[in-house]
Amino acid sequence: MKVLITGGAGFIGSRLALRLAEEGHAVSVLDNFLPQVHGDRPEASPLYERLDSATRLIRGDVTDRAALAAALAGQEAVVHLAAETGTGQSMYEIERYSRVNIGGTSLLLDLLANSDHAVRRVVVASSRSIYGEGRYRAPTGEYVYPPHRSEADMAAGDFAVKHPGIEGELECVATDEDSKLHPSSVYGITKQVQEQLVMTVCPSLGIEGVALRYQNVFGPGQSLANPYTGILSIFANLIMQGRAINIFEDGRESRDFVYVDDVVEATVLALTRPAAANRVFNVGTGAPVSVLEVAETLCRLFDADVPIEISGNFRAGDIRHNHADLTRIRETLGFEPAWSFERGIAELVAWARASGPQASAYDASLAEMREKGLLK
Repeated sequence: MKVLITGGAGFIGSRLALRLAEEGHAVSVLDNFLPQVHGDRPEASPLYERLDSATRLIRGDVTDRAALAAALAGQEAVVHLAAETGTGQSMYEIERYSRVNIGGTSLLLDLLANSDHAVRRVVVASSRSIYGEGRYRAPTGEYVYPPHRSEADMAAGDFAVKHPGIEGELECVATDEDSKLHPSSVYGITKQVQEQLVMTVCPSLGIEGVALRYQNVFGPGQSLANPYTGILSIFANLIMQGRAINIFEDGRESRDFVYVDDVVEATVLALTRPAAANRVFNVGTGAPVSVLEVAETLCRLFDADVPIEISGNFRAGDIRHNHADLTRIRETLGFEPAWSFERGIAELVAWARASGPQASAYDASLAEMREKGLLK
């Protein structure tokens, strides 16, 4: 196939591009090489050289009509990964996140609706963030989808998830694709709109749409300098600098951490399998890991003795728990995650050691959120 990957020079996109090129597909990559993600001289990196030799590499923005139209010419499939990412940052850079995530997706679909093209399938990167809090089981046995936690409760150190009218502790269970969508951040809202645009417009154009709701992706190549890329790379960079790790809330909040190669495999299946057409799939491991366990595992693997400080801080837009139900993607596409959290994080640590600590805007990002009233 001739495949265009928007955001194809990023953490997930670059690995996907090289995988597809190795399998004989003609791959085009459109990426704006945002300095927050790629630094000031991305063309000097080995990754840039590999992409340049293996793909048709286009430096351009997904919100630029002319650039996107040129990149689409002759393509048979699109994997739409281009997006601004970061829950906290999205809460105060609202126009930027909406312009890129919603506007870029709208432009892509507008071009497909109003021009001659050969595109037969569009795979869009959605996110677990569209669920907000995940699915819970009440003491009565019924499933509920709790609303966002109150600031007053969290300020008092009560981080538990509650549901109106229900007494007793709620049990977090795996969230399936039919669960309620109620994102708690601007980022989550934009990802929900991206998904719904693709899954609504593509069938009307005779194009197959596929949406992949990625959980928390990690692995080698994840930016150590970008403070919005995920806690594993943030914590790894702090440890290598000998700095304390600030754990928000009580450290028991959990996420489903999925290794990047598993995400690439799921995306290849979504791109190539007929059964994926016009379906939505979770992509994760189905196994929750607490933030405190992440910090302790990283310290052990780095053999580092840095303070782990459970601060009780909390951010607007953060959820307590979420992990994926993989039944649909297993039964439909035969996907099975191959990487355990322990094995994947060992690879991340080995790569981070080789890369060394990076200058980061982490402290500045926290200060900015405090200034905006988003970090308590």
